[in-house]
Amino acid sequence: MLLHVHPVNPQPRQIKTIVECLQDGGIIIYPTDTIYGLGCDIFQHKAIERIARIKHIDPEKANFSFVCYDLSDLSIYTKSIDTPLYRILKTYLPGPYTFILPSSKEVPKILKSKKNTVGIRVPENKIARMIVQELGHPILSTTLPGDIVEAYTDPEIIEDNFNKLVDIVVDGGIGGVTPSTVIDCTGSSPVLVRIGLGEWYEAV
Repeated sequence: MLLHVHPVNPQPRQIKTIVECLQDGGIIIYPTDTIYGLGCDIFQHKAIERIARIKHIDPEKANFSFVCYDLSDLSIYTKSIDTPLYRILKTYLPGPYTFILPSSKEVPKILKSKKNTVGIRVPENKIARMIVQELGHPILSTTLPGDIVEAYTDPEIIEDNFNKLVDIVVDGGIGGVTPSTVIDCTGSSPVLVRIGLGEWYEAV
């Protein structure tokens, strides 16, 4: 199903439909501040397995991220963060960044990587953040399968390609082609893993 949602003033009824789908174990494709993402509720085990099958990967080896409404989720899903790191996160988020942080025990077992890390995103996108806010906890997020990012900018083309694999394609307008910038914050200082849409000014 292709669901049109206004990018500036998302309709509450449409957001409610999306959230109910996630709560029922559904999978969505939705806009972020970078490229369109593939997502589900982090507590829906079968939905996570479905996403892993779509991407032909083992959930424990996948680079899944948590899309959060704001930094308040950090205290739940990550281990305690020192003040300098928190300041960095606050500077860059919301924005087109994924921060890899040590995960807490609250991260569902199926999503625990061997490194005990979790990727955290707070996208500067009203639709994505309203979905998470209405759901009450993060959604899992990953990129769409395949390498042709350009094919994943138009929600109608996305729907044509994925309508049999996902439950809702959220049409929030034409998406971008550049993924998020990834920063590993699990060591003594942040390390730039991938340069994407977000500029990185910290020492690397």
